[in-house]
Amino acid sequence: MSTNQLKNEILTRLIEAFYANDFAEEARLIPFVMRPKGHEVPFRCCIYKERAILRDRTIAGLGFSIEATDESERVARLAKKALEREVPEKNPLTILQTACQACVPARIYVTDLCQGCVARECKHACKFDAITISDNKSSIDPAKCKNCGLCVSACPYQAIAKRIVPCEKACPVDAIFKDESGEVKIDFDNCIFCGKCVGACPFGAVHEKSQIIDVLKQIKSGAKVVAMVAPAIMGQFECTPQQLKSAIQKLGFNEVYEVAQGADITIKNETDEFEQRLEEGAEFMTTSCCASYNEFVKKHLPGLQPFVSHTKTPLYYTAELVKKEHPDAVTVFFAPCVAKRIEAAENPNVNYVINYEELNAWFNAGTNGANEWGEGSDFKYNASAGGRGFAGTGGVAKAVQSLLPDDIPTQALIINGLDKESIKSLKTYAKTGECDAGNLIEVMACTGGCLGGNATVSEYKAAAKRLEQYVEKE
Repeated sequence: MSTNQLKNEILTRLIEAFYANDFAEEARLIPFVMRPKGHEVPFRCCIYKERAILRDRTIAGLGFSIEATDESERVARLAKKALEREVPEKNPLTILQTACQACVPARIYVTDLCQGCVARECKHACKFDAITISDNKSSIDPAKCKNCGLCVSACPYQAIAKRIVPCEKACPVDAIFKDESGEVKIDFDNCIFCGKCVGACPFGAVHEKSQIIDVLKQIKSGAKVVAMVAPAIMGQFECTPQQLKSAIQKLGFNEVYEVAQGADITIKNETDEFEQRLEEGAEFMTTSCCASYNEFVKKHLPGLQPFVSHTKTPLYYTAELVKKEHPDAVTVFFAPCVAKRIEAAENPNVNYVINYEELNAWFNAGTNGANEWGEGSDFKYNASAGGRGFAGTGGVAKAVQSLLPDDIPTQALIINGLDKESIKSLKTYAKTGECDAGNLIEVMACTGGCLGGNATVSEYKAAAKRLEQYVEKE
């Protein structure tokens, strides 16, 4: 069982508990039901350790930060607090220290494969004089080593290894680290909420704080609740768009809006803006629809801000439309990634965010038969193929280019995922104000675009194929 399957089971059980007679008690029992007395212990040292981790996963599923929760506080009490909560907690990520393996610090070291060769290629490759030869073996001084990896590449016997910490390696801005006590922490002042650490940790220790209980509470209260689904959702489930809309309405949503219609507004506005900028002599413009990229520019590269499009995101325009048509509605955005929780928190027209993992668990719970695909109706507005193609890499740039006049010189540069290398390039563009590789730069934090978001439930190739088939029908 993967960490995603564990997360799905807990979310499913939480949703089932919400509809039970005693939500607080049913939520409290989740770790014990999943690991009853005498149950095989598949992952940890003992059943008590596994229950402790499942308890923390349940707390995150209830929408609370593990760091801010008293260890002695019962899950039943937290379940009641979730029902009393007015707004979701601020930062959407939390660390489950119980699940964290406390990985040793990343470092480069010499293994027993070292042959003490005459060439000393590792020593010559090191620019920091960190390698010495003793007893005909190489050794690395950790105080001098910069973890550059040149010696790893230089060794002809592959005798030098680089030990990594998955979550730290995945983070493109070094926002996740260990404190003095060895506990993993997230620096939210630097975090761009790309969610890469969530997917990278093989123990599932980095967790999103769910808003599923908040949404269930709104539906149960009888409020008018409207769902807004991002285009990437069309690649997640093996069903027609009509069936998906019907299933979401069975969950209790009054209406379902396709965020691709907001993408159509983004395309038009971004195209007009790009054309105007080129006329005014701008060297290049970057897109602005990726929430994580926007966080990156704001926190780490403000010098690039003048080159970022001022056009709002598809979610922004869709939520604006929904509030005009349903001013009294509670709006819920279905998202592929954690970064959209940050964008939503800053938009008064968006009340809650449910990611695809949570939606999948909701379907699994079988509320009102939502797990059985049936017939359904089309979306109210027929979005364009370009708008629906936003979910895939290159989709934004392609849509903008399709609307530009032929006499506008356009060369698209696609940055398919934020990492150390792509960030290095963006810093160069910001510093020089030039980009030889293109004048329309599409930046997506996730490799594969929104289809590669940390909260997606379908394998990328399958999702991309389903999305392509959906776009081609329009």
